Amino acid sequence: MDIIMDETTSRVLEELEKTQKNFWNIPRKTGVILNMFIKMMDAKSVLEIGTSNGYSGIWLAKALKETGGHLTTVEFYEKRQSVAIENFKTCGVNDIVTPIQGSACTILEYMAPNIKFDFVFIDANKGEYIKYFELVKPHLTQKAMIAADNITSHAEKVQPFVDAIDRDAEFQYEILDLPGGLLVAYRG
Repeated sequence: MDIIMDETTSRVLEELEKTQKNFWNIPRKTGVILNMFIKMMDAKSVLEIGTSNGYSGIWLAKALKETGGHLTTVEFYEKRQSVAIENFKTCGVNDIVTPIQGSACTILEYMAPNIKFDFVFIDANKGEYIKYFELVKPHLTQKAMIAADNITSHAEKVQPFVDAIDRDAEFQYEILDLPGGLLVAYRG
Protein backbone atom coordinates (compact mmCIF):
# COMPACT_ATOMS: atom_id res chain seq x y z
CA MET A 1 0.00 0.00 0.00
CA ASP A 2 1.27 3.44 -0.92
CA ILE A 3 1.60 6.26 1.58
CA ILE A 4 -1.22 8.77 1.63
CA MET A 5 0.14 12.24 0.92
CA ASP A 6 -1.67 15.55 0.84
CA GLU A 7 -2.98 16.61 -2.56
CA THR A 8 -0.21 19.15 -3.27
CA THR A 9 2.60 16.73 -2.38
CA SER A 10 0.98 13.96 -4.44
CA ARG A 11 0.81 16.31 -7.44
CA VAL A 12 4.46 17.40 -7.03
CA LEU A 13 5.67 13.79 -6.69
CA GLU A 14 3.72 12.76 -9.80
CA GLU A 15 5.20 15.67 -11.78
CA LEU A 16 8.72 14.82 -10.62
CA GLU A 17 8.22 11.17 -11.57
CA LYS A 18 7.74 12.30 -15.18
CA THR A 19 11.32 13.66 -15.16
CA GLN A 20 12.83 10.74 -13.25
CA LYS A 21 15.43 9.90 -15.89
CA ASN A 22 16.57 13.53 -16.33
CA PHE A 23 17.13 14.03 -12.60
CA TRP A 24 18.21 10.48 -11.69
CA ASN A 25 15.44 10.20 -9.10
CA ILE A 26 14.76 7.09 -7.09
CA PRO A 27 11.69 5.05 -8.02
CA ARG A 28 8.49 5.57 -6.00
CA LYS A 29 8.92 2.13 -4.34
CA THR A 30 12.27 3.24 -2.92
CA GLY A 31 10.73 6.51 -1.69
CA VAL A 32 8.02 4.57 0.14
CA ILE A 33 10.61 2.26 1.75
CA LEU A 34 12.81 5.17 2.90
CA ASN A 35 9.76 6.94 4.33
CA MET A 36 8.79 3.79 6.26
CA PHE A 37 12.31 3.23 7.63
CA ILE A 38 12.47 6.74 9.05
CA LYS A 39 9.10 6.36 10.75
CA MET A 40 9.91 2.86 12.05
CA MET A 41 13.23 4.09 13.49
CA ASP A 42 11.66 7.31 14.78
CA ALA A 43 14.68 9.01 13.18
CA LYS A 44 15.21 12.64 14.14
CA SER A 45 18.30 13.62 12.16
CA VAL A 46 18.65 12.55 8.53
CA LEU A 47 21.37 13.29 5.97
CA GLU A 48 20.76 12.96 2.24
CA ILE A 49 23.75 12.97 -0.08
CA GLY A 50 22.43 13.91 -3.52
CA THR A 51 19.38 16.19 -3.43
CA SER A 52 18.77 16.51 -7.19
CA ASN A 53 15.29 18.05 -7.67
CA GLY A 54 14.11 17.10 -4.16
CA TYR A 55 12.11 13.98 -5.03
CA SER A 56 13.72 11.66 -2.47
CA GLY A 57 14.05 14.55 -0.01
CA ILE A 58 10.28 15.01 -0.05
CA TRP A 59 9.78 11.34 0.91
CA LEU A 60 12.36 11.72 3.70
CA ALA A 61 11.02 15.04 4.96
CA LYS A 62 7.39 13.90 5.01
CA ALA A 63 8.41 11.06 7.35
CA LEU A 64 10.44 13.50 9.46
CA LYS A 65 7.37 15.72 9.83
CA GLU A 66 5.81 12.77 11.66
CA THR A 67 8.87 12.02 13.83
CA GLY A 68 9.64 15.64 14.64
CA GLY A 69 12.97 15.37 12.83
CA HIS A 70 15.14 17.35 10.44
CA LEU A 71 16.69 16.71 7.00
CA THR A 72 20.08 17.99 5.90
CA THR A 73 20.49 17.50 2.16
CA VAL A 74 23.59 18.07 0.05
CA GLU A 75 23.61 18.78 -3.69
CA PHE A 76 26.62 19.57 -5.88
CA TYR A 77 24.70 21.36 -8.66
CA GLU A 78 23.21 24.76 -7.76
CA LYS A 79 20.53 24.56 -10.49
CA ARG A 80 19.21 21.26 -9.16
CA GLN A 81 19.25 22.54 -5.60
CA SER A 82 17.21 25.61 -6.59
CA VAL A 83 14.54 23.33 -8.06
CA ALA A 84 14.59 21.18 -4.91
CA ILE A 85 14.19 24.17 -2.60
CA GLU A 86 11.07 25.25 -4.54
CA ASN A 87 9.68 21.70 -4.35
CA PHE A 88 10.31 21.57 -0.59
CA LYS A 89 8.42 24.87 -0.17
CA THR A 90 5.51 23.68 -2.31
CA CYS A 91 5.23 20.46 -0.29
CA GLY A 92 5.40 22.30 3.03
CA VAL A 93 8.61 20.72 4.34
CA ASN A 94 11.10 23.57 3.85
CA ASP A 95 10.89 24.40 7.58
CA ILE A 96 12.59 21.11 8.46
CA VAL A 97 15.06 20.94 5.56
CA THR A 98 18.56 22.44 5.46
CA PRO A 99 19.85 22.38 1.88
CA ILE A 100 23.62 22.63 1.45
CA GLN A 101 25.16 23.21 -1.96
CA GLY A 102 28.65 21.90 -2.75
CA SER A 103 30.85 18.82 -2.77
CA ALA A 104 29.53 16.24 -0.31
CA CYS A 105 33.07 15.03 0.41
CA THR A 106 34.25 18.52 1.31
CA ILE A 107 31.14 19.28 3.37
CA LEU A 108 31.45 16.01 5.31
CA GLU A 109 35.19 16.45 5.79
CA TYR A 110 34.68 19.79 7.53
CA MET A 111 31.44 18.96 9.37
CA ALA A 112 31.57 19.63 13.11
CA PRO A 113 32.27 16.38 15.00
CA ASN A 114 29.23 16.81 17.26
CA ILE A 115 26.76 16.63 14.33
CA LYS A 116 25.15 13.18 14.33
CA PHE A 117 22.67 11.41 12.05
CA ASP A 118 20.22 8.56 12.71
CA PHE A 119 19.72 7.86 9.02
CA VAL A 120 21.81 8.58 5.91
CA PHE A 121 20.60 8.22 2.33
CA ILE A 122 23.28 8.11 -0.36
CA ASP A 123 22.38 8.72 -4.00
CA ALA A 124 25.10 10.84 -5.60
CA ASN A 125 28.42 10.23 -7.41
CA LYS A 126 28.66 6.41 -7.40
CA GLY A 127 32.48 6.40 -7.45
CA GLU A 128 32.49 8.42 -4.21
CA TYR A 129 30.21 6.12 -2.16
CA ILE A 130 33.22 4.68 -0.34
CA LYS A 131 34.44 8.18 0.56
CA TYR A 132 30.96 9.22 1.74
CA PHE A 133 30.87 6.16 3.99
CA GLU A 134 34.30 6.86 5.48
CA LEU A 135 33.45 10.52 6.10
CA VAL A 136 29.93 9.98 7.44
CA LYS A 137 30.69 7.06 9.78
CA PRO A 138 31.98 9.31 12.63
CA HIS A 139 28.68 11.23 12.38
CA LEU A 140 26.40 8.22 12.85
CA THR A 141 24.46 7.58 16.03
CA GLN A 142 24.88 4.17 17.64
CA LYS A 143 21.79 2.57 16.01
CA ALA A 144 21.98 4.45 12.70
CA MET A 145 20.94 3.20 9.31
CA ILE A 146 22.52 3.89 5.93
CA ALA A 147 20.59 3.39 2.70
CA ALA A 148 22.42 3.63 -0.63
CA ASP A 149 20.76 3.57 -4.04
CA ASN A 150 22.01 2.10 -7.35
CA ILE A 151 23.90 -0.80 -5.78
CA THR A 152 23.05 -3.27 -8.54
CA SER A 153 22.67 -0.83 -11.45
CA HIS A 154 26.15 0.65 -10.79
CA ALA A 155 27.68 -2.42 -9.15
CA GLU A 156 31.24 -1.92 -10.36
CA LYS A 157 31.44 1.73 -9.26
CA VAL A 158 29.98 1.10 -5.79
CA GLN A 159 31.78 -2.20 -5.06
CA PRO A 160 34.45 -0.61 -2.81
CA PHE A 161 31.61 0.81 -0.67
CA VAL A 162 29.81 -2.55 -0.50
CA ASP A 163 33.11 -4.26 0.43
CA ALA A 164 33.74 -1.71 3.21
CA ILE A 165 30.26 -2.27 4.70
CA ASP A 166 30.75 -6.03 4.40
CA ARG A 167 34.07 -5.89 6.30
CA ASP A 168 32.81 -3.53 9.01
CA ALA A 169 31.75 -5.57 12.06
CA GLU A 170 29.59 -2.68 13.31
CA PHE A 171 27.13 -3.11 10.43
CA GLN A 172 24.75 -5.72 9.16
CA TYR A 173 23.34 -5.13 5.70
CA GLU A 174 21.15 -6.42 2.94
CA ILE A 175 20.68 -5.40 -0.68
CA LEU A 176 16.97 -5.01 -1.44
CA ASP A 177 15.64 -6.05 -4.82
CA LEU A 178 14.34 -2.63 -5.80
CA PRO A 179 14.95 -0.92 -9.15
CA GLY A 180 18.66 -0.04 -9.14
CA GLY A 181 19.23 -2.01 -5.94
CA LEU A 182 19.08 -0.46 -2.46
CA LEU A 183 21.69 -1.38 0.15
CA VAL A 184 20.39 -0.98 3.68
CA ALA A 185 22.92 -1.17 6.51
CA TYR A 186 22.15 -1.08 10.23
CA ARG A 187 24.74 -0.11 12.82
CA GLY A 188 23.98 -2.24 15.84
